[in-house]
Amino acid sequence: MDYVDGFVLAVPNAKREEYRKLAQEASAVFKDHGALSVVECWGDDVPEGKVTSFPMSVQRKEDETVVFSWIVWPSRQVRDEGMKKSMEDPRMKHDPKDMPFDGQRMIFGGFEKIVDA
Repeated sequence: MDYVDGFVLAVPNAKREEYRKLAQEASAVFKDHGALSVVECWGDDVPEGKVTSFPMSVQRKEDETVVFSWIVWPSRQVRDEGMKKSMEDPRMKHDPKDMPFDGQRMIFGGFEKIVDA
């Protein structure tokens, strides 16, 4: 069954296009190394919570938007190998200070699909 890497992060509104371009480039790298699909979503209806929420989870600032994204892989094994190769790929070598978001506030994890309706 497919395996999914999920990500939630906050991106400054002024850097939306810069982030989109970076995500587009990264999606090609992931697909070159085995990913089936890569989806990036710019928050449009992401409410603040009282106990927890997407904005709270990434410490979203007033001038930022929550981004929700995922990568679908054919299996955990392909993901482990593909993610390693992707991180070693020269196209993914970026200085963290030049990234259009704060990577320290990004939430990520790998998930086994249990329902695909």
